[in-house]
Amino acid sequence: MPGSTAINDFSTLLRSGESGGLISAWIGIPDPLFVNHLSQEAFDAVVLDMQHGVWDMVAAANGIGQGRLAGKPVVARIPVGDFSTASRLLDAGASGIIAPMINSVADAHAMVKATKYPPLGERSWGPTLAMNHTGLAATTYLATANMETVAIAMIETRAALEAADDILGVEGIDGIFIGPSDLSIALSNGARLAPDTEEMDVVLKQLLERCRAHGKFACIFGSNGERAGQLLKMGFDLVIAGADTQQLRAGAANAIATARKGQAG
Repeated sequence: MPGSTAINDFSTLLRSGESGGLISAWIGIPDPLFVNHLSQEAFDAVVLDMQHGVWDMVAAANGIGQGRLAGKPVVARIPVGDFSTASRLLDAGASGIIAPMINSVADAHAMVKATKYPPLGERSWGPTLAMNHTGLAATTYLATANMETVAIAMIETRAALEAADDILGVEGIDGIFIGPSDLSIALSNGARLAPDTEEMDVVLKQLLERCRAHGKFACIFGSNGERAGQLLKMGFDLVIAGADTQQLRAGAANAIATARKGQAG
């Protein structure tokens, strides 16, 4: 049930297509305690944004631990092409990796190489924190890690959109994450930032169809809660309901407005 997703069920729910639609927090503020606070809410997962957020590896490893202590799977979005960090985050106990700018089959293979153990990839052995978190013996972790963690390729450029079927066909790519802001910029040749339009919805539905055809799951960034609801209704398996900074400022603005209203009354 959304809101009560156990860490160990996360990958299974996404792959099954029977999650009912998961909602994840999105955190760029590089403080593990912020993960602790948002993990107390009814999010199904937490994403650490290391691409546009300012997380470093130490803070991210601690953030993963805070999420897991609260019973929430933590996924990390790595900087563009930083696949060595992807392996380290999985070693630290991340439940999945989102890789931006996966624009080709070659990019997809590079991601799988870093995030999956043989025979799918070439992930190097050293999951000390992951085994501490899971309580699994080394042999069990090795046998299950490829299925218990997810490799999610971002589709956010014209090249990625054109290669979507080929990217989805790469074994070891478990699903995609659509970046509608970058995709809207790309499709308009830099003329518009318009992620929440009917024109974009047509593209999103086409990508959803391709995911279903390949038996892969689909995730997406929603600009706010209302948009996230629309995307869940559309059929996405995991959505973001706005970023941490947006939620923090909206909460502060609401409190200030409420206080001023009370003062005036």
